[in-house]
Amino acid sequence: MFSRISRADEFESAAMPYLSDLFRAAVRVIGNRSEAEDLVQEAYLQAWKSFDRFEPGTNCRAWLYKILFNVIQHHRRRWYNNRAKIESDEVLMETLGYEAPVRQDLSDEDVLAAFDKIPAQYREVVLLADVQEFTYKEVAETLAIPVGTVMSRLSRGRSLLRQELAGLAANYGIKEGGRSA
Repeated sequence: MFSRISRADEFESAAMPYLSDLFRAAVRVIGNRSEAEDLVQEAYLQAWKSFDRFEPGTNCRAWLYKILFNVIQHHRRRWYNNRAKIESDEVLMETLGYEAPVRQDLSDEDVLAAFDKIPAQYREVVLLADVQEFTYKEVAETLAIPVGTVMSRLSRGRSLLRQELAGLAANYGIKEGGRSA
């Protein structure tokens, strides 16, 4: 009677001899040892999870490299998408104009009346971002809209609110720039 080799032993004997080769390849491709370690670990984890689909006797080295390069491609896509999103958010933030602060001489009722006059889609965003102090991301998730839309609506909502408050301020004799009539 012969003993059956466990799945872990099969994986270890077939895949582990290539660990340092895969690591060296990942370092060459990525250029960062720490990231390469993470990517090789991810590749081995995926290989372990799908080892039941590996056919014994076929080229395990090629199979592992294919998994590694799929992991690297996924890593690059994720990095590029995150980088593009961060850059687009930074560009958007830089293009938003300066908005002068609202005068403090107005009563709460006046501000609430002006606030109620702006359209609901802008009011929601201003309320969540400026009153409740949610982050743009939290506002976007709450309202199920993109972050760029949040920023656009917030800018437009603030502008509309400022216009409404300027009219009220004029009724109080407050002119633009803080000079009284």
